[in-house]
Amino acid sequence: MAAVPQSVPQAAPSEVLLEVSGLKKHFQVGGGLLAGPPGLVRAIDGVDFQIRRGETLGLVGESGCGKTTTGRCVLRLERPTEGRIVFEGHDISNLADGELRGVRRHMQVIFQDPYSSLNPRMTIGEILAEPLKVHGIVPEARRRAERVLELLTNVGLLPQHAGRYPHQLSGGQRQRVGIARALAMEPSLIVCDEPVSALDVSIQAQIINLLEDLQAKYHLTYLFIAHDLSVVRHISDRVAVMYLGKIVEFADRNTLYEDPQHPYTRALLSAVPIPDPRLEATRERMVLKGEVPSPLNPPAGCVFHPRCPIAVQRCSAEIPLLREIRPGHQAACHLAESKNA
Repeated sequence: MAAVPQSVPQAAPSEVLLEVSGLKKHFQVGGGLLAGPPGLVRAIDGVDFQIRRGETLGLVGESGCGKTTTGRCVLRLERPTEGRIVFEGHDISNLADGELRGVRRHMQVIFQDPYSSLNPRMTIGEILAEPLKVHGIVPEARRRAERVLELLTNVGLLPQHAGRYPHQLSGGQRQRVGIARALAMEPSLIVCDEPVSALDVSIQAQIINLLEDLQAKYHLTYLFIAHDLSVVRHISDRVAVMYLGKIVEFADRNTLYEDPQHPYTRALLSAVPIPDPRLEATRERMVLKGEVPSPLNPPAGCVFHPRCPIAVQRCSAEIPLLREIRPGHQAACHLAESKNA
């Protein structure tokens, strides 16, 4: 295995389930007769992280920052432009589709929309039985039916749900089916792509608690992609903050929320409501100016500097490296002060 870049939080090799280094994904756009000159969308522009076995890594940021594309590259639903994705000690960055078939059994995804991710013409039982049959996990039909009922029970659904169609279930029930389908493959890693953002708040809490219970029971590892920082704090062990295709801060959840070092992280946290109305009325808010720049033409230097309230001249000319502020806490900001001493 290649040496891990210095900016990547270190973990013992035996603990590391997934290692992503130098990951880039660029999309060619335009270039047609009426589409104008060709351009390059830098959806991911150099991302490094590790996920240890049994932990949850939260990936947060505004819409369009590259979170979902990162998850799709990890799953190899998108082929990376550059970089390495090492899963269970094997580099899967350039594997062909046929070679990926065996890997994908161990890497599953829970999608954001629990309705469009389920086949409306199949019953819930058929949806759950299909991967068991396709991958030869449970070849016998009778045993597959039993396994489907086990999966439904594990996610809090009833046996009679096996005969229903997706449109006959509520949003929370459909998302439980999506979780059960991921569990059917007995995966090591599950990419949760905003799995609760389309659900009511009360249902969100139930799904988050279910994911935590299943993680403890089956020793699962999650890459949890979200924009809701309160949800991420509840479920994640460590958190990576993304902005315009780059990770700008990386820390364990308590450190990140109690002592954020990057101004973008501070701005995100200042937008999270506080239940106490007195504290909410008196706390200082950090309102960002302008809009997120286009990934077609990202700013020079620090990609956040056009919106940053503390930017200096150096920020517009020099790209900040993701450097260690204290053990286990990295930030990509020239003005972040080291606290290693």
